[in-house]
Amino acid sequence: MEVLGLPPLTTLSVLRCRSGILGRTCYSNFSVPFSLKPRTIHHKRQSIVRMQAYEEEYELKQMKDMAAARKRWEALVREEKVKVLTPREAGYALQLSKKPLLDVRPSTERKKAWVKGSTWIPIFEVDDSFDVGTLSRKATNFMMGGWWSGVPTLSYDNQFLAKVEQKFLKDAELIVACQKGLRSLAACELLYNAGYRNLFWVQGGLEAAEEEDLVREGPEPFKLAGIGGLSEFLGWTDQQRVAAAKEGWGYRLVFSARLVGVFLVADGLFIGAQQLGRYLQDIRSH
Repeated sequence: MEVLGLPPLTTLSVLRCRSGILGRTCYSNFSVPFSLKPRTIHHKRQSIVRMQAYEEEYELKQMKDMAAARKRWEALVREEKVKVLTPREAGYALQLSKKPLLDVRPSTERKKAWVKGSTWIPIFEVDDSFDVGTLSRKATNFMMGGWWSGVPTLSYDNQFLAKVEQKFLKDAELIVACQKGLRSLAACELLYNAGYRNLFWVQGGLEAAEEEDLVREGPEPFKLAGIGGLSEFLGWTDQQRVAAAKEGWGYRLVFSARLVGVFLVADGLFIGAQQLGRYLQDIRSH
């Protein structure tokens, strides 16, 4: 992401991508055995304080970087270096003028729904590596809401520009789209700086498209392609609420049944843990 002058977008998707404000990282309380010396406890507390200070400093840097990026992107649009299309206008352009559409979403969103005939080159892709730095980012992403939103840890593809240049000439009229419109703006900035001058940005992303706007392929509507995690499973996303209002009670009952199932599983685990505790206590007493 340093290439863009942006923070890693593992957090733009937690961004909810609409507010641009990152949530604060929460740390769980920890217990220290009484057998430890006070000096050891003191050092542990110092380490926690330093880690919190580092996370706060990193979060502040992310917010400043994002604010600077938004100003650059607004300038691109304001100065008409990148032209703006609504999803419906993009659909007309695809049908009438045969302009190519570049889909820069990660695979987790692309596999759910995509525009027929579009070219897929993700600017950020799911980071599947297991080095210490990536594992730390994954843990932070999970604590900051990844478990709820299902947004994975993403990393910038250093070959993004090279892949685009293999597919499209610099004078090509190129429509660029992502799920919510944020990453596609980042892609437009990269492409413009690389010499592409006929760029069209889909405002609001594919999530803003109605089903009649674009020819869709894939198992999910465009509006549901960017959701995931426990919130999707329970049907508690804004997109699913809108869908429920249209579909009626049958749609809602599916998620109500899932919620009841979650409570039953949690209750069963709690009872099981109690029984296991009593069993272990009995073994110790004998």
